[in-house]
Amino acid sequence: MLSNNRKLPLVADDPWLEPYNAEINNRFDRYSKVLENIEAVAGSLENFATGHLWYGITYDTKKKGWYYREWAPEAHALFLIGDFNNWNRGSHPLKKIDGGNWEIFLPASEYKKTFVHESKLKVHIVSKNGSHDRIPAYIKRVIQDEQSKDFSGQVWLPEKEFKWSEPALDSGQSLIIYECHIGMAQEKEGVGTYREFADLVLPRVKNGGYNTLQMMAIQEHPYYGSYGYHVSNLFCPTSRFGTPEDLKYLIDKAHQLGVMVIMDVIHSHAVKNFAEGLSDFDGSGHQYFHAGGRGFHELWDSKLFDYGKWEVQQFLLSNLRYWLEEFHFDGFRFDGVTSLMYFHHGNYMDFDHYDKFFLHGVDWDALIYLQLANTLIHRIDKNAISIAEDMSGMPGLCRKPEEGGIGFDYRLGMGIPDYWIKILKEKRDEDWDIYELWNVLTNRRWKENTIAYAESHDQALVGDKTLAFWLMDKEMYWHMSKDDNNVVIDRGMALHKLLRLFTITLGGEAYLNFIGNEFGHPEWIDFPREGNNWSYKYARRQWSLVDNPDLKYQFLASFDKAMIECVQENKLLKAEQAQQLNMDAANKVIIFERNNLIFLFNFHPTNSIFDYRFRVFVSGKYKVVLNSDSIKFGGHGRIDESIVYETFSNFGPEFLSIYLTNRTALVLQKIG
Repeated sequence: MLSNNRKLPLVADDPWLEPYNAEINNRFDRYSKVLENIEAVAGSLENFATGHLWYGITYDTKKKGWYYREWAPEAHALFLIGDFNNWNRGSHPLKKIDGGNWEIFLPASEYKKTFVHESKLKVHIVSKNGSHDRIPAYIKRVIQDEQSKDFSGQVWLPEKEFKWSEPALDSGQSLIIYECHIGMAQEKEGVGTYREFADLVLPRVKNGGYNTLQMMAIQEHPYYGSYGYHVSNLFCPTSRFGTPEDLKYLIDKAHQLGVMVIMDVIHSHAVKNFAEGLSDFDGSGHQYFHAGGRGFHELWDSKLFDYGKWEVQQFLLSNLRYWLEEFHFDGFRFDGVTSLMYFHHGNYMDFDHYDKFFLHGVDWDALIYLQLANTLIHRIDKNAISIAEDMSGMPGLCRKPEEGGIGFDYRLGMGIPDYWIKILKEKRDEDWDIYELWNVLTNRRWKENTIAYAESHDQALVGDKTLAFWLMDKEMYWHMSKDDNNVVIDRGMALHKLLRLFTITLGGEAYLNFIGNEFGHPEWIDFPREGNNWSYKYARRQWSLVDNPDLKYQFLASFDKAMIECVQENKLLKAEQAQQLNMDAANKVIIFERNNLIFLFNFHPTNSIFDYRFRVFVSGKYKVVLNSDSIKFGGHGRIDESIVYETFSNFGPEFLSIYLTNRTALVLQKIG
């Protein structure tokens, strides 16, 4: 037991947390006790997280046959049904064993011709809520019948085991993340596949300088329009995009290109659908999920896990181990962490006081689960990455449990894209506050890594707009030709570049972009639904726009690539935070230094200043290494990039003088 007077590193680093020292000690103590209990019973956390190797369908090499096991403690009877027994609901009963578990054994000698690869199956459950055909909880493959739209489990026993190429990845590099949705990654008006993405999109990702792929909507979900966030079958890669081997092909090809792959994992809630998911699986109403209102998320219309239950912990932790080991994912982005951590789920909550992080509605069981999850991930693969999608700002979210934290490696800087959208909606360019810009981009917790991003999928959905569309709107339909001069497009492209460069250089220790937004993909994302006549018109990526040499989208893509190259070559994201050199509210100018590069931003709509002077820390000669106003990036070419700028001094601080044009960002590097 820890003394409540002891200061863990999280508190030692932040005096504002001292009033909450006891609670921070207690949350580590609670986690430690649960972990000790797991290790005492299962031998190790890693052994505990092997439920997928015992439950569901497994092959016993000694007995030569298949076991099917299910946890359903309050069910009256279970029967395995499927193609192998002509869906006979009484011929293959499971036997109830210890701990609320059920099992049946199918000898290979008897069933090798009927219990075969790709055959369908379900489990028939008799309980106090009646008799129902359900999909097994640990099933590894689910498919949907095209005619009936019914989902079924599928026996998945491919003859050949997938062979991985196992290239060495640079796990120490700064993360430049390309967020994507496999189904909408193609230009066709339909659902893209894992293999199409691997062959057609991955080369674009690599060429653009991105080294990490973050994949959405991988876990099976019954409604395509949920964007993959209403998961029904946690162990199943969605069959919409192809087979499990197709997904492995994609990940392996990414690894061959030196691109890591992170999966959006949905453990914060699950689909409420009875037929496809886990809802009321054993008829009790409180098996995997909390009973009553605590088990239902009203805003998301979904079910909430009981994270304090042993079997639920094993189910979710096994799920993480399964994706890491079976599919070689390099980590996870945990969705909905705010919702998971608090009983109020962050709904209508302003986290404006430290009390709200530690004393108001904190779900201890959920915090313990997240600590266990992060511990497991890093024990299985010390280089694996865990990312939290959290809007609360919980202190210690990205510190190790033994330091008083929750254990994530990164948190998403969710306030940054919200801020960009807010000022584009509500303020004229002339009214932008440069001090506010600086504070929003640099305000983050010390020793907790943040992923900065100007926009993600959240800003691209129907009901909102991408940055490009906020900036240029309908003008994008008519004025993106390179020979078409248009003031709206000029402004939009200039600010599109500035906002991204400002974000990546100031906002964190990693960077994220959503698929297509690097070249200013127009419009929003709208998945097929009844309201749009089930159209795929807006659920795709129009690569032909950036591939067309006559359109201005190429300029934005080229700048994005050059920006990333500059950031990576200079190891910017691993450097200490930026230091201000100059703040000029009248001219909307911000100048700062980070890792020996000087960044100049002129956000002013009209003011271009000759002989703009500013102080620098180091004397010498400087040159422009990135210029957003360059002709090759769709700018006006007003900056002479051949000029070498030399510092000067009047027996005091060193200064530089430069021509600083409006709506322009420059990066200077010392050359002597």
